[in-house]
Amino acid sequence: MLGSLVPSSSRGGRLGAGVTIVSRPPLGSLHWHTALPVQLSSRAYSVIPPPRDEAEKALLHSMLRVDHAGEYGANRIYAGQMAVLGRTQTGPLIQEMWDQEKKHLAKFNEILAENRVRPTLLLPLWNVAGFLLGAGTALLGKEGAMACTVAVEESISEHYNSQIRALMEEDPDRYVELLKLIKEFRDDEMEHHDTGLEHDAESLPGYKLLKSAIQLGCTAAIFASQRL
Repeated sequence: MLGSLVPSSSRGGRLGAGVTIVSRPPLGSLHWHTALPVQLSSRAYSVIPPPRDEAEKALLHSMLRVDHAGEYGANRIYAGQMAVLGRTQTGPLIQEMWDQEKKHLAKFNEILAENRVRPTLLLPLWNVAGFLLGAGTALLGKEGAMACTVAVEESISEHYNSQIRALMEEDPDRYVELLKLIKEFRDDEMEHHDTGLEHDAESLPGYKLLKSAIQLGCTAAIFASQRL
């Protein structure tokens, strides 16, 4: 099924069979800003082919709806983190990841409007829940915020990987532009995941328990957003 989660403990390099992560410069480096302006690469193509029938239309709409919801939730999480840690030394790093998520959300807003796809009915819930999750984990300090980032971004990356595998099995030539977009965003999410690990996420007491709880919530949110 498109959009299903496949558990993984990968830190990068590979996530899931046959899906390769492209290495990128670390967030916060000058090279990242000068060599890879992320705002350029995702807007050079039309993404969604005209549906062939109602079944394909329903499938694509469900996929786009849940992807939009995920990016919306990620934006609210980073907003919550910035509300707590924005004026600390960790603030610029969180802001940089949030800026990338803003671009992801803007692109999905554009795609939903172009294809007349309604967002999930649960956006008001994700608005509040995402902010509270971000702020609540940030109250644990930098390590808490980074632990949340690792958990959420790993879930989103695995979700994107499941979509990539499904589209590749279905018709990779037909969905080539959508695959480009999802792979690009997946790589950004894995960059955030790895950044969280590099900034002491695993040093948080109870890290594994917190990560599991957050990812359980992500799984439930994905399931609900696909259907409502």
